[in-house]
Amino acid sequence: MSSTRRPAVILVGLDTMQGLQAARILARHGIPVVAIASDPAHYACKTNVCERIIFADCHSEEVIEVLEREAAGFGEKPVVIPCDDAEVGVISRYRDRLSGAYHVPLPAPEVIELMLDKVAFYSYAQEAGLPIPRTVFLRSPADAARAARTLSFPIAVKPPSKAGRWVQHTTMKAFKLSRPGELVPFYNAHRDWADVLIAQEWVEGPDSALYSCNCYFDTTSTPLVTFVARKIRQWPPRVGDSSLGVECRNDRVAEVAVKLFSGVGYHGLAYLEMKRDEQSGELLIMEPNVGRPTGRSAIAEAGGVELLYTLYCDTVGLPLPPNRRQMFTGAKWINLRKDTQSALYSWRRKELTLRQWRDSWRGHKGYAVWSLRDPRPFFSDLATSVGRLFDRSGRKRGPGAR
Repeated sequence: MSSTRRPAVILVGLDTMQGLQAARILARHGIPVVAIASDPAHYACKTNVCERIIFADCHSEEVIEVLEREAAGFGEKPVVIPCDDAEVGVISRYRDRLSGAYHVPLPAPEVIELMLDKVAFYSYAQEAGLPIPRTVFLRSPADAARAARTLSFPIAVKPPSKAGRWVQHTTMKAFKLSRPGELVPFYNAHRDWADVLIAQEWVEGPDSALYSCNCYFDTTSTPLVTFVARKIRQWPPRVGDSSLGVECRNDRVAEVAVKLFSGVGYHGLAYLEMKRDEQSGELLIMEPNVGRPTGRSAIAEAGGVELLYTLYCDTVGLPLPPNRRQMFTGAKWINLRKDTQSALYSWRRKELTLRQWRDSWRGHKGYAVWSLRDPRPFFSDLATSVGRLFDRSGRKRGPGAR
């Protein structure tokens, strides 16, 4: 690779929605993008914006060995960006082996561990007086029985991290339990999915009460970018991922995000999700995501704010882009397939009219998967989803189908 070119970005975990979005955003700035992915069949691996895609296990030391082998092929020192929690953990854990050959824009290992482990994070938040829902940690049936007596229902039950044994059993981030009598049986049925489960009082309110702040902090923990948005819909309902979001102004969300991350000496990409409780009106922290782009972080670029390019420029020592301040233009972000599913779900339950659906899609948008210049990932995702629908319906797909 020629040394006259700009430093490359190595995306670890292209086979995620956020990996695909990051590749497109960075390539648009003329940055060479090399990606590493675990799943060659993933729709994101059909993209045409990467110079190369290398396949390796991104959740293990194997990806570190790949990076070590590839290091000599780059002229300028590349920037490594992990794209999911598991990749963040691996890159952080082995950063000493990479630091000589790569830029690794992550905070200290103990900060990563604090933020990735929800037990550690919620414990810290309780001690720091940060606004979180009432939370109990379940390590035994006795803990579950005690929580059933003391928590107000409904509740959400989730793992410390969406990785390992949990993702082997489900794609759900959390489960909603409506009655105290459900908790102990649920715990007994799912206790082997994680060493500890988190029971948290449900924050009542519609999807539109969920706010997020995407940020980038420099090495002095100064926020160079903050961008606030809220969900409009999500899929699956109640405990799924955002399918439609819109930028908005909420100074309290930005304030809590900056207080949280600056307070722990943070450096790198960060994301905080909060929800307004419709009963108390209080904004409560749902979860942080750290060290990586998130599914909806590309709404910043849709709103004209260069979140990822700011990280790149700050990391390699280039002048920062001027468009780092949110202007509140009402930009939207949409996952076309998932939002169609979500809207149909609400429409069938008479919670959404066709006019409201149409109006929700109006305005300037950034897309999660769709791209006119890079359409193959979208159609690959659509084909896979249709195939799953046929599988669930019990109909045979044919001997040659994949």
